[in-house]
Formats: sequence, structure tokens, C-alpha cells
Amino acid sequence: MHQPLKPTRHMAGFSLLELLIAMTATLVILGLAASLLASGFRIRDREESASDAAADAQRALNIMSREIANAGFNLSTNGVVAGDSDASSIRVRSNLNKFDTTATNTSRSGVVDAGEDLKYFVNPAEKTAYLVRYDANAANKTTVLANRIDQLRLHYFSQKVTYSTTIGDCDISGASSGEVNPSLTNYIVIALCVQLPASGSPGSDGYQPASNILLVSDVTLRNSTLRTY
Repeated sequence: MHQPLKPTRHMAGFSLLELLIAMTATLVILGLAASLLASGFRIRDREESASDAAADAQRALNIMSREIANAGFNLSTNGVVAGDSDASSIRVRSNLNKFDTTATNTSRSGVVDAGEDLKYFVNPAEKTAYLVRYDANAANKTTVLANRIDQLRLHYFSQKVTYSTTIGDCDISGASSGEVNPSLTNYIVIALCVQLPASGSPGSDGYQPASNILLVSDVTLRNSTLRTY
């Protein structure tokens, strides 16, 4: 009859104290890993949000710059409507198809067609703000160019200028020439600002403080010195 084996020192398992120490170390390592992972996700989400907002604003700025540069085309003025243009909005007019003999419409002598009377402004909403393009002559008059714009600033100059950008204030400063009335402008500086809220709590892993993204475009009104033919 076989005798049962007796436990020896080499066959002994972990003691309760050793198990507690191992479990504690494992929990600490898992906690650190989870914290680092959460921090990485928070940073990634913030960077993706910043990238999307910047791309959205850049597309809007490109559209604005191109269409504002056409202001005054086939008109006797620079095309900027002073009464509807200020530091936070701008209205421009042009007669783009005056000499287009292939156009089927018969209204080429006036600023009455789509794309010829435009206004840009920021429309505040509950949780964001929209950069709006308003086309007075279009069937669908309102178009949202960007939905993450917090501030639009327009500066009107009679000539090309140099300046500094102040990201904290989301604007330009120190222009080399003073601003003029919009009706006299030949050079416009557009500043679009996107404000990113803080992510996380101060002192926590992956905390991202609030910050601003500032995009600036210089626009020369190439028709402002031309005369109507």
C-alpha cells in the first residue's frame, strides 16, 4: 500500500503575506498602466479635436479670402460695404459676370446674381459658434463655413502691412500702419480664432490646459484701384 507523500520545503506554496504583496504590486502596476492609458487617450482626443478645428477654420478662411479678394470687380468702388462691415463682420459686392456674354441671364449689368453680394459673420450658438456666409442673391442664402469658430476679427488698411500675432488674445497687434474706413481699404487682414477648452483636471495625468488656435490671412483687394470700363 502506497504511503501518502509528505510536503517538504520545496513543495510549499506562497504564504499569505507573499500573496498579499504580489497582489498589491499587481494592482499598483495595473493602476499606473490604466492612468497612463487614460492620459494617452485624453491627449489623443485633444490633438484630434485641435486638428479638426484647425482644418475646419482653414477651409473657411480660404473661401473667405478668395471671395473677398474679388470685391469691387466691375464696380466703381472697392466693393466693401462700409455700413455692413466692421471688426467682426464684412460685406463685399462685385459684378462677376458683367462681361460674360455666355451667361444665360440678362441681369449682368447689376449686382443681383448669386456670389456677388456676400456677408461673413460669426453666429454664436449655445455650445459653439458658426462662421456664416450670407449670399443675398442666392436661393439658399445662408451657408455655414465652419462650426468651431469662436472669434472673427477683420482689420482694414490702405496698404500692405506687417504685424504680430497674439495667440492669447486671438488677434493681431502692432500693425505697421493705422486702420482706415472699410470703404477706403485696399488690404484686409482676417484673423480666425478657435478656442480649445481644458481637458481633464489640473494636476491629473494628461491634463491639457485651455488654448487658442489662431489662423490669419492677408487679402489684397486687387480691384480696388481699377476703374469701371
